[in-house]
Amino acid sequence: MLIRLLLFLLLSTPLLAQSQREAGLELVLLADASGSIDPDELAFQRQGYALAITDPAVVAAIQNSIYGNVAVTYVEWASNKAVVVPWMIVDGPDTAEDFATALIGPPRQAYGSNAIGGALLDAKRLIEQNDIFAPRAVIDFSGDSIRNSSGPGIAQARAEVLAAGITINALPILRPEDGRRAGANLEEEYATRIIGGPGAFMVTAEGRTSFAETVRRKLVLEISGLTPDTYRTALSDKAQASSP
Repeated sequence: MLIRLLLFLLLSTPLLAQSQREAGLELVLLADASGSIDPDELAFQRQGYALAITDPAVVAAIQNSIYGNVAVTYVEWASNKAVVVPWMIVDGPDTAEDFATALIGPPRQAYGSNAIGGALLDAKRLIEQNDIFAPRAVIDFSGDSIRNSSGPGIAQARAEVLAAGITINALPILRPEDGRRAGANLEEEYATRIIGGPGAFMVTAEGRTSFAETVRRKLVLEISGLTPDTYRTALSDKAQASSP
């Protein structure tokens, strides 16, 4: 976090400001498109994120943030990485709707086996090589497995991402309704091997019916700079302050 903040202050000069975009947060939505995700599930995930980013609670979190905007890109990962929606500045209902519309249409381009380490490093490059400067950067990693069949190892990639001052949050997808729950310890594995960095947290998608709501909650937390624990504390404090 300190490294990114110092870099942000160093590079935010009047000259560079003419060619660089500024946002309060750079957020990579890194969604699973490996072999365990069929076309219907891929479309379902995109629809869930589209519904979440246009939700009034998410839009309010964006507009109430310190910069009033976030930079977001949606990337699907497998053996290869595919950018479905390039970096977009979202600052209100209209731009949120633009992002959602762009997300629904493109054909699938990511195929193959799991390559979590490579996906994390691809997300890191997308953050470092864009034209956006922000004091915070987050990779929002989602998946239904901890397998890493090709490419860099998870531990190596995670260490490189964290060393760059980028936070990794996670969304393990359990999918109990189709009998393919991806390992009894998926949440524990994501908690110990995936997430990391300042304020890192994990929110679990228990199934299809709650997916969009889970994503919505996660986006509110990430945009607000909160974790599930600090969010609950804030709600409790607010309730106590408003009680007679």
